[in-house]
Amino acid sequence: MGDQGVVTAAAIIIGNEILSGRTRDANLPYIAERLAGWGIQLMEARVVPDIEDEIVGAVNALRAKFDYVLTSGGIGPTHDDITAASIAKAFDVPLDRHDEAVRRLQRHYERPEDLTEARLRMANVPRGGVLIDNPVSAAPGFQVENVFVLAGVPRIMQAMIDGLQGRMAGGRQMHAVSITCALPESILAPGLGEIQSDHPDVSIGSYPHFAAARSASRFGVSIVLRGLETTDVEAAADKVRDLMRSLGGTPEDRDLSTDKKAADHA
Repeated sequence: MGDQGVVTAAAIIIGNEILSGRTRDANLPYIAERLAGWGIQLMEARVVPDIEDEIVGAVNALRAKFDYVLTSGGIGPTHDDITAASIAKAFDVPLDRHDEAVRRLQRHYERPEDLTEARLRMANVPRGGVLIDNPVSAAPGFQVENVFVLAGVPRIMQAMIDGLQGRMAGGRQMHAVSITCALPESILAPGLGEIQSDHPDVSIGSYPHFAAARSASRFGVSIVLRGLETTDVEAAADKVRDLMRSLGGTPEDRDLSTDKKAADHA
């Protein structure tokens, strides 16, 4: 669990379609960014298949290790949507038909014949579970203790997690600095190692990039520093800038969202 005011979380992405490559996961980046904004640090993520024992094992391992666990996927109406039953097994409680969840589905499907038994499966919740609103398609997610079970469809998952603001208590937020320059990563490596040794409480990540122009190819690197103590992070960042200058580079501070967009299109 978190210490020194740090609140931690893990994510479990559930679905054979993710592991097969048929579907590209879009939920993990959103989860990480949303939690970070609330002062919750995503520390681990796992992708597991639609197999009960795998889901149960991952949930039980991670809920004991972190303050929060968020799952996405496997709460729809089809036979392979087994997340709710797996969560019930992980907590050793029955899986019940939740009356309020049924009412929400009834309001959503105005014609009784449209609310099939398959769709009613989306109202099955482990006993003691608290519903998570779904403003997009009504079928709710749910929370059992420190585990939050969300839909896999990105638009629905995002709406669900947005509604959790204030329901998940955050902690101290990380201070982050991103510095980029047109130098190969390998040149900076020895000096970065020394800076990391001098600042053990600062996470220093090195992210190389490559841009091909008409006249030449250009190597570059972004160095991202993160830590709880702003003064410590800034001191390490100053050393990174000095290192870049000493090697003939020109350090440039970058907005982290800009760096993310550049990485997404690399």
